[in-house]
Amino acid sequence: MSAVPDLSASPAQAGKEAGFEPLTPERLPAVLAIEQVAYTHPWTRGNFLDTLNAGYQAQCLLAGDELLGYFVAMKGVDEVHLLNITVAPASQHQGWALVMLDALVLWARSQGAHWLWLEVRVSNTRAQHVYQRCGFVRAGLRKAYYPAGNGQREDAVVMSLVLT
Repeated sequence: MSAVPDLSASPAQAGKEAGFEPLTPERLPAVLAIEQVAYTHPWTRGNFLDTLNAGYQAQCLLAGDELLGYFVAMKGVDEVHLLNITVAPASQHQGWALVMLDALVLWARSQGAHWLWLEVRVSNTRAQHVYQRCGFVRAGLRKAYYPAGNGQREDAVVMSLVLT
């Protein structure tokens, strides 16, 4: 049984019911297909396998057999670090990111975490607004954190959420 609770979708999701299942190596082809479409610099199979082998919290959000999204988070001392959260492009703008973030917060609290941390590209203002809607605040800036096109790098906004 998953450490993340099953959640029913809100009315904004047009009646779809969704639940969480662990991200497993068998699910990686579907996850990688979403990564390729969602990002200019997607995670690789190796990135996902490394997180699974390390025992990180990795969950898929499913509506039946449809993969709506997934997240990967690393537990530390008194904190959880969100490493990847992705909603399938075909399922975006339906509230699924909020569902995943709510589940992550519940899991992080169950682990005794006091903070939830993440980085987000400076250019990804849409995601920053979603995080702010969930209560995250800007905590800093990491210079040249993300790869960008043509050998360039992009800064990351560091955000945190107090869980206590």
